[in-house]
Amino acid sequence: MSRPLLFIRSLLFALFMAIVTVIWATACFGFVFLPYRQRYWMITRWNVFVSFAARALCGIRWEVRGMENLPHGPAILLSKHQSAWETIFYCWLMPRPLIFVFKKSLLYIPFFGWGLAMLRMIAIDRSKGRDAMAQVIAVGQRRLDDGQWVIMFPEGTRTPVGSQGKYKAGGAILAIGTKAPVIPIAVNSGDCWPRNAFIKTPGTIIVSIGPAISPEGLGPAELIAKTESWIESEMRVITPGAYANADPTGSY
Repeated sequence: MSRPLLFIRSLLFALFMAIVTVIWATACFGFVFLPYRQRYWMITRWNVFVSFAARALCGIRWEVRGMENLPHGPAILLSKHQSAWETIFYCWLMPRPLIFVFKKSLLYIPFFGWGLAMLRMIAIDRSKGRDAMAQVIAVGQRRLDDGQWVIMFPEGTRTPVGSQGKYKAGGAILAIGTKAPVIPIAVNSGDCWPRNAFIKTPGTIIVSIGPAISPEGLGPAELIAKTESWIESEMRVITPGAYANADPTGSY
């Protein structure tokens, strides 16, 4: 597909996303008095609209593997992070409401931040250090007790295709503190929706959900190492071409 056509399709998608975001964020004020599960379902219809618009306008399809690995009880989801796509898609893929841990400044984004504020997310001030982590554990435990799942991106930011960031132990500390299993997730969304890129490329994004990793008897370093090993190994399965020139022994 020619680059001009990709640009036009991406532009149409961006316009659609902007219009839907303004309309839906405004409509969300009408959902604020609903019970939380109903409110979450209604607000995340935006995520459904955007996901299917990306498929229709940009040709971004998806394939999900390992849904059977999702538990019936509490869980901490730790996922690879390559683009905004997974933050949109996971909200309606998962059978339970998701609680994202994110920097507090996102709440100040017009319309988008307003929608976030109506959900039970965990907004933290990263400059608080240990106090911020204590807040995540305390609030995370309450959310798990309420039947929600907490999701974090252990690399902390979006990574380019074929690369690997430093896995931080925050998610592992949360899992140990709440005694909830870790569910590792690999995703190659950057192949179609690269970080900081306007143009979206047609293709199939693979979301691969791994077996639960129990935190019992493990320290944070051991738990995050197990999580990193599974995710990075699986990344080489779902996007082998991206790692063709990587260290054959792996960096994980």
